[in-house]
Amino acid sequence: MTDELTLPPMPDFDPKSTRRAVRRGVFRTAFIVLAALVALVLVATVGSTLVQQRGDRDQRMKDVLGTAFKLYNPAYNLAIDSCCDVTPVSMAFTVRGAPMRAIGGFASYGGSTYTVRQDFFGRVGRLPLGNGANTTLSTALANVTTGNQPKQDTRKVLARLPADLNALAVVEFTRPLSTEELVAFGAKYKACPDKVVYERRPTSIPITWNDATWDRAPMPETHMQMCYESPGNHLRSLRAWVATLRDYDDANLRDFDLSLARLRKAANEGLAYAYVDQLATIGGLRKLIEDPLVRTVRVADVTYDLERP
Repeated sequence: MTDELTLPPMPDFDPKSTRRAVRRGVFRTAFIVLAALVALVLVATVGSTLVQQRGDRDQRMKDVLGTAFKLYNPAYNLAIDSCCDVTPVSMAFTVRGAPMRAIGGFASYGGSTYTVRQDFFGRVGRLPLGNGANTTLSTALANVTTGNQPKQDTRKVLARLPADLNALAVVEFTRPLSTEELVAFGAKYKACPDKVVYERRPTSIPITWNDATWDRAPMPETHMQMCYESPGNHLRSLRAWVATLRDYDDANLRDFDLSLARLRKAANEGLAYAYVDQLATIGGLRKLIEDPLVRTVRVADVTYDLERP
């Protein structure tokens, strides 16, 4: 004999309760899926940011790519504005700058903002300015060692201009000078080598450097130098920056029209093929162009006071 199980009576089917239960199930499932997706996006975003900023990667990006961008545009006064804008797939910084002009003339205030970006794998994207900038100074730098605009042509240009006019000029030498020779030359003519050209590269932008090119350059040995003594600081700064570069930086450097081999050669030799002077005067250029060490002078900009008599 078996015990009979007593089952509760089956409830009547309630369509409204059933629909409410289905809606609750759908909403609960959707909420769980949405929460999972949000969590996944957050993990991916935070994880990607942490991976891209691991160690000193953001600082190294500024040191290598920011400095390379300045070398890519020696005819501009540039400063890194902010760093770094990080997305799940890239890191970027902004640079503010304006073309170099003769001191005392049409000063460039503010300037424009440019963005330098590298992807998740550290490769550089499309770069602004560079060879497409086509300023008078970049053209003058590209003409160094080409033989264009010889002395006799420059003398005619200088003769047409007032002697007291300030000028932005590129002074090219008949042979490359050592740092000591460049300092002595500057002292003789009270010249100010604001940037120094450290390689022979006709028809292309050469490696042109000063101690402000790298934001973390070593401090000058003294703060009371005359401007003609600055080449010593420039070369120390160039060598210090090149020493921080690694073989794997070469791929990105080539995007800036540079190469590790060229940079190391220029830093090791330390020879000045030309220099840029923002504080020159037409009268001063007339004197120094007659020096046997000078191959030619290229005037890239002058100041002119329209109100003077």
